[in-house]
Amino acid sequence: MAKIRKQDALDYHSQGKPGKIEVVPTKPYSSQRDLSLAYSPGVAEPCLEIAKDKENAYKYTSKGNLVAVISNGTAVLGLGDIGPEASKPVMEGKGLLFKIFADIDVFDIELDASDPELFIQTVKAMAPTFGGINLEDIKAPEAFEIERRLKEELDIPLMHDDQHGTAIISSAGLLNALELANKKIEKVKIIVSGAGAAAQSCAKLYVALGAKVENIFMFDSKGLIHSGRENIDENKKVFSSHKKDVSFEGVFKKADVFIGLSKGGIVSKEMVKSMAKDPIVFALANPEPEIAYQDAMSTRKDIIMATGRSDHPNQVNNVIGFPFIFRGALDVRATGINEAMKLAAVKAISSLAKETIPEEVIEAYGEKNISFGREQFIPTPIDPRLIYYVAPAVAKAAMDSGIAKEPITDWEAYEMKLKNRLGLDNKLIRNLTEKGQRSPKRVVFAEADNITILKAAQTAWEEGVAFPILLGKKHIIDALIEEFNIELSDAIFIDPKCDEEKQRRIDYGKAFFEKRKRKGITEFEALQLMRERNHFGAMMVESGDADAMVSGITRNYRDVVRPALQVVGLQKGVTKIAGMYILNTKRGPLFLADTTINLDPTAEDIAEITSNVAKTIRKFKVTPKIALLSYSNFGSSIGKDSKKMAKAVEILHETDPHLVVDGEVQANFALNNEMMNEKFPFSTLANKKVNTLIFPNLSAGNIAYKLLQEMTEGDAIGPVVVGLKKSIHVLQLGSSVREVINMVKVAVVDAQNK
Repeated sequence: MAKIRKQDALDYHSQGKPGKIEVVPTKPYSSQRDLSLAYSPGVAEPCLEIAKDKENAYKYTSKGNLVAVISNGTAVLGLGDIGPEASKPVMEGKGLLFKIFADIDVFDIELDASDPELFIQTVKAMAPTFGGINLEDIKAPEAFEIERRLKEELDIPLMHDDQHGTAIISSAGLLNALELANKKIEKVKIIVSGAGAAAQSCAKLYVALGAKVENIFMFDSKGLIHSGRENIDENKKVFSSHKKDVSFEGVFKKADVFIGLSKGGIVSKEMVKSMAKDPIVFALANPEPEIAYQDAMSTRKDIIMATGRSDHPNQVNNVIGFPFIFRGALDVRATGINEAMKLAAVKAISSLAKETIPEEVIEAYGEKNISFGREQFIPTPIDPRLIYYVAPAVAKAAMDSGIAKEPITDWEAYEMKLKNRLGLDNKLIRNLTEKGQRSPKRVVFAEADNITILKAAQTAWEEGVAFPILLGKKHIIDALIEEFNIELSDAIFIDPKCDEEKQRRIDYGKAFFEKRKRKGITEFEALQLMRERNHFGAMMVESGDADAMVSGITRNYRDVVRPALQVVGLQKGVTKIAGMYILNTKRGPLFLADTTINLDPTAEDIAEITSNVAKTIRKFKVTPKIALLSYSNFGSSIGKDSKKMAKAVEILHETDPHLVVDGEVQANFALNNEMMNEKFPFSTLANKKVNTLIFPNLSAGNIAYKLLQEMTEGDAIGPVVVGLKKSIHVLQLGSSVREVINMVKVAVVDAQNK
């Protein structure tokens, strides 16, 4: 996993607006009338309707999509009892996961209430605010009583995710692992290391799936829980059926399953060797598993293994479950989360792991063929199908068990709603990151004497997506590294002007002269240009000494594009390069072109640019749906630009009939499905979610992307240079560290594709 530095974590939480979540209005508020409707006097009307029938709160307020993430900070991650205030960053993080994975809004609530009764009464008092409650990081055994009481006394979905999230994901994994091992759950011997809330919940769910209590050996800090021990708390007594004590090491002999929910490094290779054929090892302690993945895998070839870490296959990650369980429960207005719903989630997750894996997930993991097996028996958190596999299964279980107040009748429409409802879509960045990590590339940073570039290079290296090559004066770079405590010991440092690089300058200069000798460049000029970092860096990429280059944070756009064009040139068949911006918006990634290069392209140029942009978008595993923009809708206004865009569409329909593209069309119609369907149902874009906008000229494109960038809260990536033979990309002047990192990821994936 990428190294997380203390200062990076503090900066992430403190820079800009402190924290990770905020409240955003969902209704208009620009006029006095809007405000009068939102508050007094208009707000009285929904209040009166709710007073008549409390259920109307779901109709007139956000209650139905609002979950409370509540903790008292008594058992936070691996930090222990750190108090409610210190737990707040974790609860905000949980809220962020609810939102990005299942479009569920969250208020995080940290209670100064270590007394269980005070905690229970406080949560009950605030429950009318919420459609559901996620309990988090509450120590055992109090957590059991708190959850039991609240489930009995409230009529909304409630779950302690520390207990049930791990239980649900590990159960799905266990079912599939047993299938791979050709073993029956009712016959296997299971060791559980740990006896806290998560461990007990896991074991109980395994029993619900068919495991025998007498086959479960549960260990706490004092050893095996057995009938001869004194002062065992009531919750642990369920697993005290064994009459004799046995050592932790001894219990491994002929055991089929090990579930680790305790601490790292407590299981040896010898213990694993003593297990039965096809042993199942779930070492879930984090960040250090009970036995390291490499150690376990080297012990025997027949092992089936999962961990809690993202850098190994088969991660038991709660985010695979809780967002979608609550999504399904909220969508049918369930009065709780019962065993049937949890079992439905288990079976849905288990089933999903056996399905053909989507291409974008395969691409993200850099594999040509990932299929169900020992290397893949738990779905990945980035699998886009989780929301429409797990949520409907949970919703249906709620209906079948009689606790759904609003049953779903049209499952096809519900699935479509789930696919379309996700908020800020960062799947593109996640997929780029995952794919970059599978085959990192050598990236030239041409402006390494800039602190933003150095920080981005450090992060790209630590995330495992790039091997940095830093161009600039070594003493300046070293001073910045020391001043800002940057760690880039494995990076390559090159000063193109220094004597040590003389021979390389000569070799690059001669090669460049051969390319440009009939285009106005003398050999002396070619050699001199190799002292300039953008030409030198581009030649590194061209010669194979590097795979990609990013530059432009301190230079004008043309000062980077011109050397790239002169050195690496255009892809075969390309006559026009273009600049494409990617904006991550609430509707998903939006691709904009051309925004930086072609002043007034012809219809033929527009058609070629559109085709090349579409090819680039497909490499990101996104299907382009393209609108060619103008001030006119399908001939409604005659003019130079509208005619040009209409002709470009004709060319594209003829040369690439499978491409989803249409125009000329105004921007508001392109982005509004209802308007498009109502006015222009004949269009290729009717019932399509447009994700690519092509502009008639540079002025329109440049103005549009800069306006959208300022008004959009999502990440901006670009300009991505489309049409170059090799991966060279231009940064915006004054880019942030995050924007540089995102561009590096684009450059790495581009280099992989090329």
